[in-house]
Amino acid sequence: MTKKYIVGIVLLTMMTVLVLAGCGANNVGNDKGNATTPAPAADAAEETADTAQDTGKNQAVNVFTARHYDVDSQLFDAFTKETGIKVNEIKGTAEELVERLKREGESSEADLFVTVDGGVLNYAKQNDVLQPIQSATVDSNVPAEWRDKDNSWVGIATRARVIVYAKDRVKPEQLSTYEDLASDKWKGKVLARSSSSLYNQSLVASFIELNGEQQAEEWAKGVVSNFAREPEGGDRDQAKAIVAGTGDVAIMNTYYVGQMLNSKDAEEVKVAEKIGVFFPNQDTTGTHLNISGVGLTKHAKNKDNAIKLIEYMTGQAGQTLLTQGSFEFPVNEAADIPELLKGWGTFKTQQLDYAKLGEHNKIAVELLNKAGWK
Repeated sequence: MTKKYIVGIVLLTMMTVLVLAGCGANNVGNDKGNATTPAPAADAAEETADTAQDTGKNQAVNVFTARHYDVDSQLFDAFTKETGIKVNEIKGTAEELVERLKREGESSEADLFVTVDGGVLNYAKQNDVLQPIQSATVDSNVPAEWRDKDNSWVGIATRARVIVYAKDRVKPEQLSTYEDLASDKWKGKVLARSSSSLYNQSLVASFIELNGEQQAEEWAKGVVSNFAREPEGGDRDQAKAIVAGTGDVAIMNTYYVGQMLNSKDAEEVKVAEKIGVFFPNQDTTGTHLNISGVGLTKHAKNKDNAIKLIEYMTGQAGQTLLTQGSFEFPVNEAADIPELLKGWGTFKTQQLDYAKLGEHNKIAVELLNKAGWK
């Protein structure tokens, strides 16, 4: 067999293979145009699955929350009913949730971070787990004083830390300022929860910002010397101790009074009816106000839905539902507030940057410990 003959056979074989391959390619192209073949059905199923997965994501928002209030869940349910977007709550302490956001980073499923206290909100901001909230609706709903200057968080409610007193033993005109609670006339009559309470720590932090460390420390020492008993229990327990005659005045958050007056527990209602609420420092620095707020997480995967939820939480309907259930003060003036809050009227509040509550927290704790506030 000659070399030319062999080469000829090889070339003929190669040409045959190319022709057959071309026919196969044409047949595949024709099959794709045929609705009865399996190929397009598989592609369509894959596309449908992807769409369903995306739709599922778009119908949810995941909330890391340190606010464990029933009214918050009711608000989320109302949002879901109106929008069809499901809200998943993941609860924990603020510190735990911030650490989890840091640890999980880009893999975190959290879209929103909700907590109480301006200092804690600033703590989340400083730990770089939040991103700016960009929404003209939110800006319209919430005055600038209740929003972070960089839009890292926005307030959803406020609460005043006030002086509560026994109606049968104390007259309102006997009360004036926080500072006055350190005077001798209240010896053995003051009630408060422990120094581990963030509410008390932030109150002292506000004094540090407004009056300086020395005056804040002197105040704490004076109050400790006037304690009717060692600090114990929560704010409700201070109200109960007043009615029991243990002390005459206590430092409490206003919303506890509202919740007790509207409690299903008849005894709590009776207690709340026997105490009065006084807003201190109206002629000086104003009453201490703290804030609950929400931030958009840095790696939010459902960002659009998360912003929609913030808009709902700060809108008239959401604010009305929130304040009617928690007895906190709304950040949106359009909200319909309970008659109790209306009855308290307007009052002067401290004017300070809420980030300072977090910045002064460590010193506040040290001052409370030095004063013997257990």
